[in-house]
Amino acid sequence: MKILVLALDGVFDLGLACMLDALGTANELAALQSPDAPPPFEFRLAGLRRQVRSAQGLRLPVQALRGDERPDWILLPALGAKMPQTLLPALERPEVREACTWLRERHEQGGARVAAACIGGFVLAESGLLDGHAATTTWWLAPLFRQRYPQIGLDESRLVLESGRFVTSGAAMGHLDLSLWLLRQTSPALAALVARYLIVDERPSQAPYVIPDHLAHADPLIARFEQWARERLAQGFELQAAAAALAVSPRTLQRRCEAVLGKGPLAFVQDLRVQQAAHLLRSTRLDIEQIAAQVGYADGVSLRALLRRKLGRGVRELRRTDR
Repeated sequence: MKILVLALDGVFDLGLACMLDALGTANELAALQSPDAPPPFEFRLAGLRRQVRSAQGLRLPVQALRGDERPDWILLPALGAKMPQTLLPALERPEVREACTWLRERHEQGGARVAAACIGGFVLAESGLLDGHAATTTWWLAPLFRQRYPQIGLDESRLVLESGRFVTSGAAMGHLDLSLWLLRQTSPALAALVARYLIVDERPSQAPYVIPDHLAHADPLIARFEQWARERLAQGFELQAAAAALAVSPRTLQRRCEAVLGKGPLAFVQDLRVQQAAHLLRSTRLDIEQIAAQVGYADGVSLRALLRRKLGRGVRELRRTDR
């Protein structure tokens, strides 16, 4: 498999290293198993400029892009701009615009598939190639992504998401999950071996890491709604009451939640309840029935099922993990 890793100026150091080390480790382990066989992954680090520096200022040994290049995959690691105020100017840089043009050309002419990790998904989205597809991205930038690219179906709960000829992954260490996903396309056994050597636990979702109030702060109305709801978690939720308290119509609150968060008010309140329940499990000795009452559930059975569905872990696992 021929892979080109495209590094833009200011590339996220950890993400790039995860990709390169996963591919390199796979080749090393494959050589141990079959010494005479060629490496399963032919990969190289390339850039649009002769000199590329990482977000931490390290000079990277990039090679020049070749016009006749026909890689099977193009890997796009994240930029080091982690917040909207730094990311938006970075997306307007000439190098990023050139990268978008190059990606479109390679995809249209050579049929290369593209895998973008973390904030690299924003660059891929800027190219227009993701229009009409589903994608995931850095969870805390989901409101910005949803607002900027309404033609892309965003599911920020997913850690790795394949859609057509494109694959995207979630935040930071999602680079490693994306790399392992790519290895599995050639050899599931080799990918599993690499994961064991690098001590990578299975992370099927970003959901356990999402902080709902961080998402809410992307919009003033949603931030007010989040504060109102958090103060009333033990009570039942009524959309009409929430809208009246915020001096907006229920329709306005519903539409704003969906536009910013990708979900309705009730689903967001459920996320807040899950977050608070997980916090109480980790920080107190309250039993599940007491916690259920504090976060608005009639019994612990419903809360147990919700925690398992949302976080992928049960009560004992949540308490054992943090103690």
